[in-house]
Amino acid sequence: MHIPRIVIAGDRSSSGKTTIVAGLLSALVRRGLKVQAFKVAMDYIDPSYHTWITGRFCRNLDGYLMSESRVLEIFAHAAMDADIAVIEGVRGLYEGYEGDAGSTAQIAKMLRAPVILVVDARSITRSAAALVKGYMDYDRNVQIRGVILNKLGGERHADKAIREIERYAGVPVVGSIQRNDDMHLAMRHLGLVPVTEGRLRHHGFDERVSRIREIVEMSLDIKRLIEMAEEAEDLQDADPDLYVKNKRGIGLKVGVAQDEAFNFYYRDNLELIELSGAEVVPFSPIRDSTIPNVDGLYIGGGYPELYAEDLSRNSSMMSSIRDAQADGMPLYAECGGLMYMCRELEWPQNGGGSAHQNSYQMVGVVPALARRGRRRIVSYVNGAFVTDTCIGRRGDRFMGHEFHHSELVVDGDVSYAIRLSRGTGISGGLDGIVDGRMIASYSHIHSASYRGFPDVFLDSCREYRYDS
Repeated sequence: MHIPRIVIAGDRSSSGKTTIVAGLLSALVRRGLKVQAFKVAMDYIDPSYHTWITGRFCRNLDGYLMSESRVLEIFAHAAMDADIAVIEGVRGLYEGYEGDAGSTAQIAKMLRAPVILVVDARSITRSAAALVKGYMDYDRNVQIRGVILNKLGGERHADKAIREIERYAGVPVVGSIQRNDDMHLAMRHLGLVPVTEGRLRHHGFDERVSRIREIVEMSLDIKRLIEMAEEAEDLQDADPDLYVKNKRGIGLKVGVAQDEAFNFYYRDNLELIELSGAEVVPFSPIRDSTIPNVDGLYIGGGYPELYAEDLSRNSSMMSSIRDAQADGMPLYAECGGLMYMCRELEWPQNGGGSAHQNSYQMVGVVPALARRGRRRIVSYVNGAFVTDTCIGRRGDRFMGHEFHHSELVVDGDVSYAIRLSRGTGISGGLDGIVDGRMIASYSHIHSASYRGFPDVFLDSCREYRYDS
């Protein structure tokens, strides 16, 4: 299996690799190549850019949540007909959860992929050479094949750093990017602004991404990067396990909330629903008047706090969700979906630390107030279901992650379906408020790690159909 590929890794968080990857993907597409993008770890927002730019669904690869065989299968499945694959790393190259686990380096070794190291060269010249050499020596099984210097002060700065890196570390510098205010994408409390929102609500969004491509094309040796990707060694064929057609969902329809407020979904979760024979029916909690005619609802993560007024105004949509939940329809609400299920959502004006809070009524099937929390939670989670739910049965275990800046103030009697051995959840390691066939949780799951989704969910949808 020969798939040209490179990993773009950072020497640290905020090295600028995400912006560089966006420009590189755009430049490769502009050359007429079929480009498949991947993101190390479980981020949603960076992949939204990759998907938009390439026209192909970006996939997540995580060596903590996924076995090596599963990583290889996802990679092969997504990239089999691509001309080149670009894998964006996470944090610094060697940062993982437990040793290598969950790191960019681990994925690079699994895929035997050449690594291009992005170095934040602000205020360093000769020291950049020592940094690169240290990264190369730290793990000789990681194939660091090139360096991109970012945030340079000028040509003299670049010349000194390039000369020292190539002399001392013996690795080519394939790009040098000077500090430029145009090399920035809009940010907020959970990272970049997602593409769906950016294109709809941020003036000049498309032009900003085009400008990033122009800078990257001027600053990087694109031809050499393509050659390095082509030099990647062959991989063994991956045995099919995840992407296997089946008949579990034949005749079923699953409504999936998809708009500016809710767009945090892993493509694999939705694809496995489709491979089961079920139909994914997108709908907008902001614009549609009611839920579609479906057998189950999947309301994923996003930014309901930023669209709380729009969501609150759509009372007919919220009423239809309440009615469906009361009727026993399976409803899986994940993170942002959990916030939407609450009675009320309260958030500081303009998203800042202002004492003035905007408060809006939400769906109301979870007796709680969702509000901005004291800290941002970003963590893997390990958990087990302590009762039967629409996505897991009692005793089923899973690994996933949580990614939120909100917290819940519960003001009624609730039952929790999940106990976490690692992670925060809703309250003290308890997660997954359950009521009938509804479960609403902070834990995000990926079907490559937890095979109960979508299988158990689809079984619950079929039970609901029979009961109805």
